[in-house]
Amino acid sequence: MLPAQIESKIAFGREVCGVLEQAEEREWLVTNGIGGYASGTISGNLTRRYHGLLVAALRPPLGRTLLIAKLEESAIYDGAEYPLSANRWAGGAIEPKGFVNIESFCLEGSVPVWRFAFADALLEKRVWMRRNENTTYVKYTALRGSGPIRFACKAFVNYRDFHGATHAGNWKMSIEPAASGLKIIAFEGAVPFFLLAQGAQVAWQHEWYRGFFLPLEAERGLDASEDHLFAATFSRELPSGESVTFVLSCEEKPECDGEKAFREKREHEQALLRAWAAHDPRAAATAPPWIRQLVLAADQFIVKRSLPQEPDGRSIIAGYHWFGDWGRDTMIALPGLTLVTGRAEIAAKILRAFACCMDRGMLPNNFPDAGGIPEYNTVDAALWFIEAARQYFEATRDARTLRFLYPVLAEIIRAYNDGTRHQIRADHRDGLLHAGEPGVQLTWMDAKIGDWVVTPRIGKPVEVNALWYNALLAMADFSVVLGVAPDLYREAAGKVQRNFGKFWNAGAGYCYDVIDAPGIGCDATVRPNPIFAVSLVHSPLSHEQQRAVVDVCARRLLTSFGLRSLAPGESGYVGRYTGGPRERDAAYHQGTAWGWLLGPFALAHLRVYRDARAAASFLEPLGNQVRANGLGALGEIFDGDAPFAPRGCIAQAWTVAELLRAWRATLAEPETDRGEATARDRDAAI
Repeated sequence: MLPAQIESKIAFGREVCGVLEQAEEREWLVTNGIGGYASGTISGNLTRRYHGLLVAALRPPLGRTLLIAKLEESAIYDGAEYPLSANRWAGGAIEPKGFVNIESFCLEGSVPVWRFAFADALLEKRVWMRRNENTTYVKYTALRGSGPIRFACKAFVNYRDFHGATHAGNWKMSIEPAASGLKIIAFEGAVPFFLLAQGAQVAWQHEWYRGFFLPLEAERGLDASEDHLFAATFSRELPSGESVTFVLSCEEKPECDGEKAFREKREHEQALLRAWAAHDPRAAATAPPWIRQLVLAADQFIVKRSLPQEPDGRSIIAGYHWFGDWGRDTMIALPGLTLVTGRAEIAAKILRAFACCMDRGMLPNNFPDAGGIPEYNTVDAALWFIEAARQYFEATRDARTLRFLYPVLAEIIRAYNDGTRHQIRADHRDGLLHAGEPGVQLTWMDAKIGDWVVTPRIGKPVEVNALWYNALLAMADFSVVLGVAPDLYREAAGKVQRNFGKFWNAGAGYCYDVIDAPGIGCDATVRPNPIFAVSLVHSPLSHEQQRAVVDVCARRLLTSFGLRSLAPGESGYVGRYTGGPRERDAAYHQGTAWGWLLGPFALAHLRVYRDARAAASFLEPLGNQVRANGLGALGEIFDGDAPFAPRGCIAQAWTVAELLRAWRATLAEPETDRGEATARDRDAAI
């Protein structure tokens, strides 16, 4: 039986908290279910433009706007003053140095908790958000002390798009009194926001602090200096056992009862764990601590996306801090984030919402941050949509939802068969799917710099055709369930299977990455994309070919934290994802290791070797990354060269999802027998 609360295994003492370079590289994140978040570092200093105590989603789940950057705390105890926060400044100074007073840091569920120790006093700090509101709570409690702690903090505010950086000039904000605090209006037409703390004294200010230095932005080759407005000082005396809770919000009537808000937060996380345990008792009973942490992390990516046709729709934020909800990422992440964790009802809401966004057989690639028309420039998102629907139906047998989705799924196949945007069409000579035209990036390897598409992959990409084959077979199965003739889908799948051998590079014992590529023909570059021809439920490859694909990936692409996007030794390989935007984008799919690919690799390895223990062993190093970089979650990418330093987003939906899904598969009987039997059945049917 799973306990209601998980014991935190993500905890650090002074050996980490008291060393700035270590404390600032570990980042925490809390979210609100509508796209807003709060995030920062253990040390308390801001290291990137995306850090802040209130980054509100003003147009949920997007329109993310930094409103409250930080609270800079200090304490006076027994006549001595102790800083509790930290800043790096553009001139090189580090002041204050409050990290030296952090005795410990841990995550309780997803809630970051600090304990500051000075003399015999112990002060605790917690940060969380209220679900479905742009409201952050910061609670300080005097846990111990022979006398009262005189607590004070400076409130630093802003009002900018979360991708930007403020250089304030003479910007004047309106600061007005409000019950238990203050109300700020950044400019005419701006959304008002509040800083409230019941029982605290407030001294209003209006002073720009200039030159906060953001080292991670400097590392990324971006503007690394920012200004924040010192809006007010809050102070209160805290005898031992007493607390003060700050309410930071842009809601018209925020919930000011911090105890109630915290109970709601804790009850929600307990409910997530109970749902998982009820859905999958075996997994809950045997899971390592990092799996339990990822069950909670999965919830951080799920957000509301209301649509006229689906007002209670849901979507998935691709990654924090800077991604929105992307069609491809959402469909890849859906099974792991929802089905594995026992939240099939959320999966149905996501599928229904995205079905409403389908256009000409294509799923939106992404929804622009600033609003407007979604972009339809992905070939595989719609195919991943069919795969997500397949996994959903396999898990739930929900014929009602399948009936709703079926016309949309059928339209995808029709549009891809006949032709849609960007030269996406089935080649009627061999049944394989072609995609691409100059200047457009359609596959998941989608880096683009100006007009330069780094990995264009025009032609017939291998993973797209593996998905196409699986989509056709899934549609045949759906048709049988709904009493529709499946013959057309089976015939098309048979044609794809008979011609998939064109991808096999016999000389290399591996698959070509793309065939029928203009000016190239067959691209023999060693990339991870053939792994999907093994990991998906229906493989068009022979067992010997499947094993060869897994072995090449293991020898040339596998790292501790993911598969490289390009093998070392290949032309253009870049082993470190560093530098400015151009350098990083050029390296994104040219050797950088992707965490999410470890899931398909483990599934493929399990399929061909039938060794669950070995497959699970590939996942554990990445799973243990919940203690590093993005605490409690798993990041996006890693250097291709050892020691595989983490890069990119600190919390990535498909990384978390695919680790959960692959780990769960290692508990089941090996999928190989079912997969091989299915393949035999398909061969006979086709």
